Order: sequence, then C-alpha cells, then structure tokens
Amino acid sequence: MKRLFNLLVAVFVVGAALYFFLNRSDKSEGEAPVLAGAPGNAALLVRGEYLTKAADCIACHTVPGGKGQPFAGGLPFVLPFGTIYSSNITADPETGIGKWSDDDFVRALHDGVRADGKRLYPAFPYTSYTALSRNDVLAIKAYLFSLPKVSQPNREADLGFPFNQRWAMGLWNAAFFKSSRFEADASKPPAWNQGKYLATALGHCAECHTPRNFAFAMDADNNLAGESIQGWRAYNITSDAKHGIGAWSDAEIASYLTTGHAAGRGSASGPMGEAVEHSLQYLKPEDASALVSYLRTVPAKAGKNPIEVDAKAPWAVAASAAAPASSTAEGHEQGLRLFAAACASCHQWNGQGQQSANASLLGTRGVNDPDGANVTQMILQGVKMRVRDQEVYMPAFGKAYTDTEVAALANYVIAQFGNKQGAAVTPEFVAKQRTR
Repeated sequence: MKRLFNLLVAVFVVGAALYFFLNRSDKSEGEAPVLAGAPGNAALLVRGEYLTKAADCIACHTVPGGKGQPFAGGLPFVLPFGTIYSSNITADPETGIGKWSDDDFVRALHDGVRADGKRLYPAFPYTSYTALSRNDVLAIKAYLFSLPKVSQPNREADLGFPFNQRWAMGLWNAAFFKSSRFEADASKPPAWNQGKYLATALGHCAECHTPRNFAFAMDADNNLAGESIQGWRAYNITSDAKHGIGAWSDAEIASYLTTGHAAGRGSASGPMGEAVEHSLQYLKPEDASALVSYLRTVPAKAGKNPIEVDAKAPWAVAASAAAPASSTAEGHEQGLRLFAAACASCHQWNGQGQQSANASLLGTRGVNDPDGANVTQMILQGVKMRVRDQEVYMPAFGKAYTDTEVAALANYVIAQFGNKQGAAVTPEFVAKQRTR
C-alpha cells in the first residue's frame, strides 16, 4: 500500500511539474516587423487604430446589424459543445476592461488569461495573438481605451460540464498551446516577414481557415487548408493550384482581400465579408502586398472535401444573360422557378452578373461546393457590407422561403453555375444552417 501511495505521489508531482512547465509564459516583449500602416514614428493612437483594424477586433466583439455597441461584446459563437459570447472590451470599469492594467491586457492576448486569473476559451484567438509584440498589444489597448465606454455586462458561456470548467483550459493549453512571440526569418525578405506577421498574428487567418482536431485545436499539418465554422466554409487558401489560391494572380488575391471581390474567383460574404469590411480593406497597399507574398509560400494542401472549380459550367455557358439554356432544370424545376423569380435579374442566367461585379457567379468556389454551405447561408442571410464607400447588398430570403425551397434553390445554383449535379442540400441541412 505504501509503495502504491508513493507511486501516486510521484505521478502527481511529475504531472504537476509538467503542467506548469507546459503552461509557462514567454515573458519576452517580442519585436514585430514594421508595417506600412503602423510605422514606429506614428502617434500611439494612430498605430493602435491600424493594428486594431488589422486584428479585426470589432467583428467578434460587436453584435452586427446595429444591435450592439462597438466593442461591447455579446456576439454568440455556436460551437459543438455549447455557445460562447464575446466579451466587452471597452474601457468601462465595471463591465469592460477599464480596470485592466497593461500587464493584464498583455497576459490576456499572450497567454489567454483574464485579469481575474481565469482562463479564456480559445474562441478568443490568443493562440495567434501570442505572437504579437508587447508594443503592438499596448498600442491596441491605448486605442480601445480612447473609445467611448459602454456599460454592458458580459454574458456567461452556455456550456455543459466539463466544458464550463475554465480551469480545465490549462490542460488544453498544456497540450495544444505555446506562449511565444513572433520570430522573423532572416532568410526571407522584409515584406514576407511583414506578411507572415499580418497573417499569423494580427489577422489570425488560421483561426478560421485551418482544420481543427478532435480537441478543437488547429491542425498545424494542414495550415490554412480550409475549415467549416459558424455554418460557413472558410476556404483553402494554401498555395495549392487546384484547391487553394495557387492559380490566382497576386492582383486577384490582393483584390479579394481588400475589396471582397476578385473577377472570376469569388466575392466575400459571411465571416470573410466581415473581415474585409472591418479589417482588410484598411490595409495599406504595401501591407496587402506583403500578406499576398506570405500566402504564396504556404505549403500546398488539398484539404478535406476539396473543391474543384469548373469556370465554364455547361448550363451557364449555354445560357444568355436573359434566358437559361433549353436543357436547364432537368431535375431542378423548383429551383429554376425560384431563381427566375428572385435571382436572375441580378446574377443573370449566365452567371455574369449585372449592377455589381460582386453578383458574378462563374468561377466562384461557393457555387462549386457540392456541400452548399455558403450558397445556403447567402440565400438565408443575404449580404450587406460596405467597402470603400460602396454598398454591397443582396437581400436575405430566409424568412421568405421554406427550408425545402432554399434547398431546391441552392441545389439549382450549384448545378447551373458550378456543374455539380450531385449537390444534395436537404431541407434538414437548411434548418440546421438557420441556427448557425
């Protein structure tokens, strides 16, 4: 019995030592590449505003549609194990972070620990923000503290046991997280390092575009190979020429990032549309170019459920702008009628679009995805974003159409413009998408 007791004590001591070792914090301040939009000689608040936009803080910490105050939190994140709500990061002293010290704020971004010592869930991307330099983190804090204070209590996460135990995140961190600052690669040009810092730290692209493992941690072996999140599909943005963006030109990638549209490639919507609207459109051209240069070098991966784009879908090519081809609608009669009534006037039967370049459909990955996640979400939610003083708008049809009608329309669009006759969006899938 004594031997067993000693063994258990030894296991406990070794386990505790390993736990604290793996959860150790990197106390280094870090050195960030100098971004064109945030030079070192710029005023603190100017730098802070640019970095805050590049980090896209407002998208997650503001309830959209005019329903919430900027940075006051409350946005729900529906996860497989429950719902988490973003927090109030205004300088309100009672409900926000107004009482947080510089060290408190740095610790939250670098280590995922709140001012009260409780651990944050990785829905907050500290797993990426840990690479930010201390100077950049404090510039972001200074800008946030310069904005109006909003008194809005935080909403507790709706999670069941054991996911509601914040202390257990220490175990998750020990297994999947390392506190560390960005390190420049001296063998690469300065622009590449700037682009990597934007992509991996500030812009945290991997948080949406990288597949997750069984524990909801990012799969580093498939970095940026695409993932589904909040009912939307974040596409493969590796250098893979067939399934990623390897075949896109630099100009096409830069245009998509900063305007939300690349001719013949696609138009941003959903979470990516928010990233363009709130963040990427504000990048200086030099920084956008740097981001492109980094993305060019991300190892090519096919990703799960890879998408093959047919930019010359037969039904669309055979159609005119005003009328479908005679063979169209075989097996998609209801979808065709719905498209004729609500969609054809903007998107046109040949998918070229009119009124706005964003309405073009040919060559886009959404209509080439047999799963239909993004097409379904766009039908349900529509699109509303403002980019460079231009309003990009598509009405939502979620309340006008039943689940069966949305499924029929989505399947028709995917067949007509993506040549994917095997699309199988079901009413049950649509019903599930409504709750995302």
